[in-house]
Amino acid sequence: MSSLTTPQLPRPRSRRKWPLRLVYGSSAIAIGAVLGLALSFRNLPDVRLLRRYVPSQTTYIYDINGELIAALHDEANRETVPLNQISPKLQQSVLAIEDSNFYDHPGINPIGIGRAIVANFSSGGVVEGGSTLTMQLVKNLFLTPDRNFGRKLSEAVLALRLEQVISKDRILELYLNQVYWGRNLYGVEMASRSYFNKSAANLDWAEASFLAGLIAAPEFYTPFDERDRLSPQRLERAKERQRLVLQRLVEIGQLSPSAASAAAAEPLKFGEISSFRPSSAPYVSDAVIQELAQQFGRSAVVQGGLRVQTTIDLRMQRLAEKVIQENYQRNRRAGLRADEMALVAIDPRTHFIKAMVGGVDYRTSQYNRVTQARRQPGSAFKPFVFYAALATGKYRPNSSIADTPVTYQLGAETYSPQNYDRSFAGNMSLTSALAQSRNIPAVRLGQTVGLDRVIEICRRIGISSPMQPVVSLPLGAIGVTPLELTNAYATLASGGWYAPPTLILQVRDSQGRRLLDHTPRPQPELQSKAVAQLNQMMQAVVTSGTGRAAQFNRPVAGKTGTTSDERDIWFVGYTPDLAASVWLGNDDNSKIGGGATGGAIAAPIWREFMQQALAQQPVESFPKP
Repeated sequence: MSSLTTPQLPRPRSRRKWPLRLVYGSSAIAIGAVLGLALSFRNLPDVRLLRRYVPSQTTYIYDINGELIAALHDEANRETVPLNQISPKLQQSVLAIEDSNFYDHPGINPIGIGRAIVANFSSGGVVEGGSTLTMQLVKNLFLTPDRNFGRKLSEAVLALRLEQVISKDRILELYLNQVYWGRNLYGVEMASRSYFNKSAANLDWAEASFLAGLIAAPEFYTPFDERDRLSPQRLERAKERQRLVLQRLVEIGQLSPSAASAAAAEPLKFGEISSFRPSSAPYVSDAVIQELAQQFGRSAVVQGGLRVQTTIDLRMQRLAEKVIQENYQRNRRAGLRADEMALVAIDPRTHFIKAMVGGVDYRTSQYNRVTQARRQPGSAFKPFVFYAALATGKYRPNSSIADTPVTYQLGAETYSPQNYDRSFAGNMSLTSALAQSRNIPAVRLGQTVGLDRVIEICRRIGISSPMQPVVSLPLGAIGVTPLELTNAYATLASGGWYAPPTLILQVRDSQGRRLLDHTPRPQPELQSKAVAQLNQMMQAVVTSGTGRAAQFNRPVAGKTGTTSDERDIWFVGYTPDLAASVWLGNDDNSKIGGGATGGAIAAPIWREFMQQALAQQPVESFPKP
């Protein structure tokens, strides 16, 4: 049984016995040359660095329940494991085909080097390396891939040095975690999980010998083609290499002939292999990467083997994506000219982001509208003005406010606010004014309590976008991100307790050490009595006001938002245990048209998401004022 060879692969070893005089003479020359040249290689890297060496590893991003969202890596897709978590069958298979005398030589194999010297001398170039596993390791870590005598001598010197400072087991562990296995897979654990969907600790003889056979030329022997599809022709080539490994195991007494035959005949069950697997929630993983890169640097993110637990609930995330997709298609069929949508959900008790959909289709636009787009909130801004009034103690939900014409002098110009329907309702309660989203009462309240005071309140609950104390501020004449606005509403839902919204719960390194901890620490920022009164008023928005389409089988508070030129439509609402917003609009800020309003378009989408997201949660009520 012979191995398959190509011009690119090392020449297979001959099995005929060399004359002892030639072998030992060559060996003596080789060892003498190496030892004699050792003094000439003082500038070689310090192999003692490998005592603390940690190779680049893949970073994993998980949801709050431990379900994988994304794996991040650069060229090396790797997860390191200790030697005791690598199957002995795999260890023996690799040593059998790569370096069967590994535990007996001092880093170089005199007979192998002697044979290589003769072969190279005969050919006039470097055609055979005689490399031990230790030499392969130092070559991969410290040296260039150039095939010349100088590099080979450096390789041998470093191997001798390395064997003096770390143990054989540690060298084998480093090698198995460092070596390339094809298809962008580095290290035996990632190779095992990718090829066979199991840990390296659980490999049997068939799988172990198969993987060991790939090492000599991984891209040549891998059974998967460039599109990551299993190729019958490639598989047969890999199987022939596997049979060579099994034959070698029999020759050195590690495996019986019958066991080797059984392993060769065993059908291999391959997993789904992919060089780069896409994130299951790309808007989420992009936001996580951005935050981690600012904290630790990008190289640490794609090479550091971080374990990132996010606050995302993938069940809720998938639901949010489904709701956005289905309603986008429904709106398109209805002729609604809103090309983009966004949804974000936050737990008011922790301010953890539970779901984030930054757009209709990540493949066509990676722009995350939840975190990056500043859009006019329209009437969805009004609750902060009404809270400012309630917090003065001079107003109650049933206090009267005038919905009558009013004009303000702004320098040489005047400003006369109008209601959406261009009508006036006369005197009305604050609750009715908010529920019916009357503009003039909101502007009057802003002037009474002071717009600087409104801005101060917004800053305390996380709205950091630019705001100016202009008369029209109570009508949402600013730009805010959906994340800012939703987290501010989450503060109302929690009774006035604020914390910055977070997407990351904790980060650990590859050794399990905690690097980042975002345990929730909300602080009271708003008056609980005024918040309770406002929550009562915002429930009226849903039960009898513009947000009636948001009703479902539990207490709900919220507010519609529709800009006067129909460029942005919103519904932002909450229960005691979840706050969420839905936004629709166009990136070029063009008009949606068609009389679209937050109550008619956004509120039903919000209800659909919330009703399913909370289906398994007990019904909770808001505290009474």
